[in-house]
Amino acid sequence: MDAAWLAERIGEPSARGIATVLTDLIRQGTVTADTRLPTVRALARELRVSSGTVAEAWSELRRHGMIRTDRRRGTVVLGPPDVPRPIRYERIGHFGDRLAIDLAIASPDPALLPPLESALAAAARTDRLNDYTRETITPRLRAAVEPDWPFAAQGWLAVGGGYEGVQLLCQTAALPGDRIAIEEPTAARLLDILETIGVQIIPVACDEDGPLPGALDRALRARPVAFVYQPRGQSPCGHAVTPERSAELAALLEPTATLIVEDDGIGELSVSPMVSMGTRFPDRTVLVRSYSKSHGPDLRIAIVGGAAEAVERVRVLRSFGTGWTSRILQDALAHLLGDAAARAGVERARDTYAGRRARLAAELSARGVRTGGRDGLVLWVPVREESAALVTLAAHGISAAPGSRYVIDPAPAPHLRLATARLTDDPGELAELADVIALAATGSRLSAST
Repeated sequence: MDAAWLAERIGEPSARGIATVLTDLIRQGTVTADTRLPTVRALARELRVSSGTVAEAWSELRRHGMIRTDRRRGTVVLGPPDVPRPIRYERIGHFGDRLAIDLAIASPDPALLPPLESALAAAARTDRLNDYTRETITPRLRAAVEPDWPFAAQGWLAVGGGYEGVQLLCQTAALPGDRIAIEEPTAARLLDILETIGVQIIPVACDEDGPLPGALDRALRARPVAFVYQPRGQSPCGHAVTPERSAELAALLEPTATLIVEDDGIGELSVSPMVSMGTRFPDRTVLVRSYSKSHGPDLRIAIVGGAAEAVERVRVLRSFGTGWTSRILQDALAHLLGDAAARAGVERARDTYAGRRARLAAELSARGVRTGGRDGLVLWVPVREESAALVTLAAHGISAAPGSRYVIDPAPAPHLRLATARLTDDPGELAELADVIALAATGSRLSAST
């Protein structure tokens, strides 16, 4: 595309004006897919604006899936605007009926979830059933979760799952272009969420005890509006923040105004104690605790509790849509949290999941594959080459998640993420599975005996 031709059609030479005109041209079919756009400098020169103005317009078009930039071809049109897609979270590849073992999705074992029949029956008698009054959290549910909350929350809200809570907190804390600091590697869905919001992601490297103080110190120099991390059961690496590490991180956060968002994704299934910065910063810490994996995905419940202002902003934004979470679902969870049999079942599930994870880690370690981490429902497995490892597993009927989904840029040390919650409890089958994973990771056939 000729830069002068495009410039003639742009009446308002602002980033929004450029993006609007090009969007209309693509929608109308005047500019078709595979058209190569002029360079940023060429169009800026024709419009007599800064290169930054054109680059901002390109970023907006890229965010809506209309263009793509690569080094060899430059910036190319993909097509009309599309709904933003969670590219990392969506499954890659289709293997038909060949796959027999799914290690890609970290879903709970249905056999270890508490039965819902009595809980739903009890919740159907909830107070103010079918009342249009918007209730942030029912009295029964607040009474059930508050005693175990790690700090005195100023505001409470029930939302439709952990990621909805994290998304709404980030969306209400940041404007496009703002910075948010996160762990790296981190949850694939969190990266998708932040890219859709349009923030700059500041990575914070981690070790077995959580975010590294030096890495957080460097990230805070960029003045992020929020720091999002998983205090325990971290996905994908399985680390858990210790009290000593939390104190180090808190000392760095002390002089800042950064909102602290704690994502407790597996909640009561974690084998590690919850260490929260809310005990030190109650005015700017919000904890999001999910109950999907512990009590049932169809409950679609997470609790947001913490700083009053941050929780209120989420409540206001939610009022544009659902407004409130079903009282039936809220009180069903409250019933389960207060039921002795359900509590015992969740404890058994926690121990079972921990055992499955530990046994696969031990089998892999015996084959020379070190995984690390001590908590969670996944293993972070180092491999020689990501694509080759995935192909090897698929050839044996096994799916896994590529580690590249969980980092901002491709990692120099490739990994796979393996879900462990639904692993076999048969020692022989587990050993055979470990043999295949070791083969995929190293490219060599290894067994525990070798």
